[in-house]
Amino acid sequence: MPTIPGSTGPRPATSLAGPAGGVPPQRKVVSVLVGGQILGGIGMGATLSLGSLLAAQLSGSPAWSGMAATMSTLGAALAAVPLARLAVARGRRISLSTGALIAGTGAVIAITSASVSVFPLLLLGLMLLGAGSAVNLQARFAATDLARPGTRARDLSIVVWSTTIGAVLGPNLFGPGEAVGAALGLPPLTGAFAFSVAAQLAAALVYLTGLRPDPLLTAMSLRDSSVEAPRPRSGTLILRSNAGARYAVAAVALSHATMVALMSMTPVHLREHGASLVIVGFTISLHIAGMYALSPVFGWLADKAGRLPVIVLGQGILLASLIIAGFAADSRTGVTVSLVLLGLGWSASVVAGSAMVAESVHIQDRPAIQGISDLSMNAAGALGGALAGPVLASMGYSGLAFLAMALVAVVLIWTALHARRAAAPPQPVHG
Repeated sequence: MPTIPGSTGPRPATSLAGPAGGVPPQRKVVSVLVGGQILGGIGMGATLSLGSLLAAQLSGSPAWSGMAATMSTLGAALAAVPLARLAVARGRRISLSTGALIAGTGAVIAITSASVSVFPLLLLGLMLLGAGSAVNLQARFAATDLARPGTRARDLSIVVWSTTIGAVLGPNLFGPGEAVGAALGLPPLTGAFAFSVAAQLAAALVYLTGLRPDPLLTAMSLRDSSVEAPRPRSGTLILRSNAGARYAVAAVALSHATMVALMSMTPVHLREHGASLVIVGFTISLHIAGMYALSPVFGWLADKAGRLPVIVLGQGILLASLIIAGFAADSRTGVTVSLVLLGLGWSASVVAGSAMVAESVHIQDRPAIQGISDLSMNAAGALGGALAGPVLASMGYSGLAFLAMALVAVVLIWTALHARRAAAPPQPVHG
């Protein structure tokens, strides 16, 4: 049997011939995941931006507005591993729907916090809303459970791409949300949270009814019965023993940290240079389009050319973005081009890296390593965003861009070492 790259044992044989025998068609699985992603994305996009305004209002100080994104990221990180464990025990259907319900509960708590004017309650609601982001991340891995190796990255990238729809539609619900909120007697700035409740409930229903039979449980049941499957391991144990998984998780996390560090400071930099909110919003919108819109292209490339070449391509695009940001920091056009490239580099690296994460281990270990990958990704992004502020204040936007190149260098060096290790012939056994 074939050996999993970076693993210590063979990959169990599976047969995914088609719907016979209770195997759900992969096209149906991807369609359900796309539907859930769109609904979840609408819910998240409609509330996270307003969360910062609500945080400033309830706390009485704009200094606390950044806690909205911080608590959401923290919530996503805390939910990643428990949802992965739930997927192993009960399947993707239960895990994804549970995460969506937790996010919906967070939206209800956020509305309540505004009604009673309790700031800590808002922070709790935003943290629970972060579970929606964890669901969005886990859904991309769910697309790989029954995928064939030749289309695994493509299927994953289609689910990633679907986030674009929610990201675009969500912010446009601010106005209608306030109108609905006023009609329902909700406090100001909370109408969009009502949309989030409805969207997360709908997403949970889509996952519960659509993922039958469950793709992960089905994939695990299709293992070669003549080979005794190893017991599932924890994500940390996998990282210690599996070089391929270590590399893939690090590539995704460091690419995400690079993106968040520069992106999170761009609105501040542009505003300091006199850009209007319209210009700032347009720049960030182009960046988000770069992150998601071309992900199927990178998924197709990863299937055709291989995971490592696309990761290298992604790092090259990230490097180009940072060079432009460093030398054209005073140009709005330069910053905009840099942000678009930043999104494209993130997309290539994360799509190909996530495909490597999914295929670096046996099927029963996939949820564990995927949970660790999502935890690492969110933690790296939070750390990158937190450190970017002091760096911007001390070194400026150009200095931040040049310093972020160190993260790209780490991924490129690690990629070269990983490729060399994978290409090395096995050592002969004597005796």
